[in-house]
Amino acid sequence: MVIGPNGEQMGQKGLEDALTLARYAGLDLVLMNDNGKMAVAKIMDYNKYRYERQKKLKEAQKKQRETNKELKEYRLSVTIDIHDFETRVRNAKEYLIKGHKIKAFIRFKGRQMARPELGKEVLIRFKEALEEVSTVETEPKMDGRQMYMLLAPKSK
Repeated sequence: MVIGPNGEQMGQKGLEDALTLARYAGLDLVLMNDNGKMAVAKIMDYNKYRYERQKKLKEAQKKQRETNKELKEYRLSVTIDIHDFETRVRNAKEYLIKGHKIKAFIRFKGRQMARPELGKEVLIRFKEALEEVSTVETEPKMDGRQMYMLLAPKSK
């Protein structure tokens, strides 16, 4: 089955006849579907078709990226320094503005397990520093040896 350059059906043709028609039109013969009882070929400019297909694929990927916001993780510690804390807050703020979610967590080591309230204080400080751009999705809670909290961007 051969389809013409304007989308009209030209009927069943042999391979040589279809190639002759394509050469006469100055275009390419592209096999569109070869499964089933008869193969379907279309007379078209293959480079233009490939370009448009890549453009559609890029656009679809761009839309998918916009809808699939990622979860960015920030690892804090009980003994975090002020400057490290401020750097993580600044980076987290940028991600929240872009629309991503943030998971801040603290992994307790050794004797730190005896004082989980210190870790909770750090997470609460992190939450308060990001109050203007985020809302708390999950309050700080323990999960084995780590305590985590989820922050989502504020809805506009």
